[in-house]
Amino acid sequence: MADIVTNPKARRDYEILETLEAGLVLRGTEVKSLRAGLGQLADAFARVEGGEAFLYNAHIDEYRQGNRFNHEPKAPRKLLLHQREIRRLREASEARGLALVALSLYWKQGRVKVALGVGRSKQRFDKRQDLKERETERELRRVMQHRLKGRSAPRAGAGRGVRSGGVPG
Repeated sequence: MADIVTNPKARRDYEILETLEAGLVLRGTEVKSLRAGLGQLADAFARVEGGEAFLYNAHIDEYRQGNRFNHEPKAPRKLLLHQREIRRLREASEARGLALVALSLYWKQGRVKVALGVGRSKQRFDKRQDLKERETERELRRVMQHRLKGRSAPRAGAGRGVRSGGVPG
């Protein structure tokens, strides 16, 4: 289940509380473009309207060999969900003020699926906290790798062009 396209901003800007899978109604040229990996989900979101769910701002490039029947790149696309899932999404987005964000597009048994995330927008403080946690994890992994290889942990400033006398090298 390899991803065709992912949304890099989704997990950074939103705290994802729940994920679900939905099918997409696509035309032939859209599927061919996705097979070539020509799509973007940077600002894609879903909305429930009139008992149906739609995906907006999902950009699928026009198919190069397509003719006058080629698709519109940013057209809204219908999501295939069960009625109870649509009802649950509508309640989540209206009552609790949560956003429906597209996380990724992927193939499943020859069909294109979209991973939707129900999430709350992160504040600037939350983003900084996540950054700090990632940095400490990275530092911990680096120290553990050095220990496993039998070396001592690297010194601060080592390998950054500074000589032992504190003079830049």
